[in-house]
Amino acid sequence: MDIFPSLVGITWDVMKAPRFNSLIAQAVSGRENRVALMSYPKWEFELRYDILRDTPNVSSPASPFDELKKLVGFFLRQLGSQAAFLYSDPTDSLVTDMAFGTGDGATTIFQLVRSYGAGGFTFVEPVQNLNGAVTNIKDNGGIVSGANYSVGATGLVTFTTPPVSGHSLTWTGNYYYRVRFMDDREEFREFMQNFWELKKLGFIGSPGNKV
Repeated sequence: MDIFPSLVGITWDVMKAPRFNSLIAQAVSGRENRVALMSYPKWEFELRYDILRDTPNVSSPASPFDELKKLVGFFLRQLGSQAAFLYSDPTDSLVTDMAFGTGDGATTIFQLVRSYGAGGFTFVEPVQNLNGAVTNIKDNGGIVSGANYSVGATGLVTFTTPPVSGHSLTWTGNYYYRVRFMDDREEFREFMQNFWELKKLGFIGSPGNKV
């Protein structure tokens, strides 16, 4: 799966918005009944590029001025909004000693997660797209030997023996958001010779496999 490129020219502001989906039925009295249709949100991102350099008629990948070709080429490879790709969010892409389960003496498989929030207001989501290997797994603060567990492609940790009941399990590592482009069309504008801009680039996804 392709990884979204990091390019010179990205600028503020950057928009990030969690989105849920709920059914709301309102009686004539005004009383509401609500049903949540999503346990985890989709996250919308919006980036802006003020400068995307281009060297016309140069096909060599070694060209130093190829941000436009990289971004347009990436968009074309995804067929617009058709294909999913991976995005490393600079504000939410790594965890250190993040709790992901508690042993019960019987369970051997646990899903990696990350929590988002502060001040007692946190929300936990599954992490299913790892960026590299998990740095370490800890059981009650002690590092677990890599020979005693395996990590699957979707962030499932399988221990060879069940963790002891009451023991806290934590992990350290990096992860991606799995996303897709919001639209099938993007508009690039040349505002000066060989200098282009993209005022809005939107995509949507989550740390899990929702798209």
